[in-house]
Amino acid sequence: MSKLKGFSEGANTLLVISSIYESLTKTEKKIADVIRKDPEAVVYVTLTDLAEMAGVGETSVLRLCRKIGFKGYQEFKLALAQDLVVPIKNVHSQIDESDNLHDIAAKITAENTKSIENTLNLLDMEQMEKAIEAIGTSKKLYFFGVGSSANTAMDGKYRFMRLGYNTEVVTDPHIMAMNAILMEEGDVLFAVSTSGSTKDIVDAVKIAKQKSVFFICLTSHLRSPLTQYADVVLLSKSRETPLQGGAFSSKLSQIHVLDILSTATAIRYRTKAYDALEKTSMAVVHKIY
Repeated sequence: MSKLKGFSEGANTLLVISSIYESLTKTEKKIADVIRKDPEAVVYVTLTDLAEMAGVGETSVLRLCRKIGFKGYQEFKLALAQDLVVPIKNVHSQIDESDNLHDIAAKITAENTKSIENTLNLLDMEQMEKAIEAIGTSKKLYFFGVGSSANTAMDGKYRFMRLGYNTEVVTDPHIMAMNAILMEEGDVLFAVSTSGSTKDIVDAVKIAKQKSVFFICLTSHLRSPLTQYADVVLLSKSRETPLQGGAFSSKLSQIHVLDILSTATAIRYRTKAYDALEKTSMAVVHKIY
């Protein structure tokens, strides 16, 4: 990251925007106005969200980020988040440094419970029904995820493998691209991306959609690059700044969605699921004391 000439590396992002405001184009000023009005809200939104809020195109947002001195939107958001908050506040906004252990535990429990409840309110059951049917009749089920989302993808692969489905999990971007080009009609791709803006995932999904693959997206942002290609969008509640990437509350929400999806699928296709559960349980029974 390199700030504009004349500013130090650690210069406050909002101050930089204010200092060059008069030199911005009319379109860039619209974006700057949204950022300056509510910077704390901006650190939680996607590139697409900010563009819509300002009434401009996504390219204009990227152009402003580069004009300020950042390589892209995520780098801009990271700097903005660092300028706005203290690191301890980024873990759980309601937690204070003076809180004792009991208070910390209680606040995190309340926050995680609320996150799961909000996820249930966000879930579209019609979309969930389409996902159940697609998975239940799939030839092969692929799970894609990178970073923290890779762990969620692996959880999904494990659960549906136990239910008797031909599953594969891919977390390497190069192997994602190769798998995507080899997919066939009848395969289902399930991608996990909290932001919905992870380039490696989006690029692989573009390839897969050329093969008429049914695509299910688990994300926290309905308007994001990834959802543009989705046949089904499953929303989980997340409120992360760039400093909070991979927050446990986000992962709990994702796992909650997978739990609902896998359980409902097992009940819908119970003969296959119950037989597979019995076989897989017997396969490992001697590995437990």
